[in-house]
Amino acid sequence: MDLRNPRENKKMNLLIKQATVIDSAGPHNGRVVDILIEKGVITQIKKSITPDKGIKTIEEEGLHVSAGWLDMQVNFCDPGYEHKETLDNGLRAASKGGFTGVALMSGTNPPLHNKAQIEYVVNRSRNHIVDVFPVGTLSHNQEGKDLSEMYDMKLSGAIGFSDYKKTTKDAGLVLRALQYSKNIDSFIMTHCDDKTISHDGLVNEGITSTKLGLKGIPALAEEIMLQRNIQILEYTGGKLHIPTISTKGSVELIKKAKSKKLNITCGVTAYNLLLDETELDGFDTNYKVNPPLRTKDDIEALKKGIADGTIDVIVSDHYPQDIESKDLEFDMADNGMIGLESCFGVLHTALNQKISLDVIIDTLTKNPRHILNVPQVSIKEGSEANLTLFNPTKKYVFEKSHIVSANKNSGIIGKELKGGVVAIVNNNELA
Repeated sequence: MDLRNPRENKKMNLLIKQATVIDSAGPHNGRVVDILIEKGVITQIKKSITPDKGIKTIEEEGLHVSAGWLDMQVNFCDPGYEHKETLDNGLRAASKGGFTGVALMSGTNPPLHNKAQIEYVVNRSRNHIVDVFPVGTLSHNQEGKDLSEMYDMKLSGAIGFSDYKKTTKDAGLVLRALQYSKNIDSFIMTHCDDKTISHDGLVNEGITSTKLGLKGIPALAEEIMLQRNIQILEYTGGKLHIPTISTKGSVELIKKAKSKKLNITCGVTAYNLLLDETELDGFDTNYKVNPPLRTKDDIEALKKGIADGTIDVIVSDHYPQDIESKDLEFDMADNGMIGLESCFGVLHTALNQKISLDVIIDTLTKNPRHILNVPQVSIKEGSEANLTLFNPTKKYVFEKSHIVSANKNSGIIGKELKGGVVAIVNNNELA
């Protein structure tokens, strides 16, 4: 399918047969129904619908349907690093992974730090089946010195502001960013990693780092920066999102901040729910990520944080790296792992024994839309179809052939997963 012009087909009609609806806020949650979509709009939801001749039908055992998934943290590297990923290719990966929307981070060259950069993304991604919500930089050129042109970028389509993986060392800049974003009804996202503590760290500080002789990144580096940002938020007000937490202590800090009614939300990467630091025993640079893979105790705390609502969203943190950036000695390799194509399989494999499917799907649908302040999607008659079709019972081994990203820097290859994507429907198109 050519995803560049999905809206050329204005007569997309589709019948979804015998699908279990997962829509915690909708009228059909938990029901097994047929869903008829005509010209991109849900026109009928019934126990059984007999299709007219020529209408495409999707039917398979174990089929489920939810609102379209939205990934709150992806990096498509375009412009500037197109050898790692392009917008077109990244959107194909998102579609393959079941996502009808992505929040696109500012890890480009130049970063998405002004009106022109945001408009580039908006115009290049227009008319795709996958909706793109660009995130502008928090600071000018991601230099951590001066505020970016937040208001101009918001007018051009920026959904929020973040310096992606670059920690904002200047506490005063975070303070001003929160104050300013509050005045323009937006929010900021801050990566928590105190470089004066984690400086030159490569993996989680612990038994594995000691055994492998690799410099560790203490949990303290994340937690002390998180605590600082929470205290600034408590002083300024505003809206703060922590994109990826990874430690037991961070879960506790977020939980405490929420108990004070602070406007704070957070996410976790799917692979931080499945993979622990022992994966690094073979020095595979695909497992070199930031935040790093932590301990089994940290993973259990993260899972509990999802179950009790402390953690709001699960993200792929899709971060492509070319072979020249990964096929190196461990200390020289760049951080990052692709994750869009494997995201649901990874998170569902990690969580399905402990957390209900309703809660899991909320972290991919309702919660990210609430944080981004974009319209919610409901599965009901008369609504435009923005849907993800998936099969939570499907078991398979994730292989390179499942990857459509430009690069293959995945630590999931060869692992058995449970939960597969069947299709997405959005913008009057089926993929």
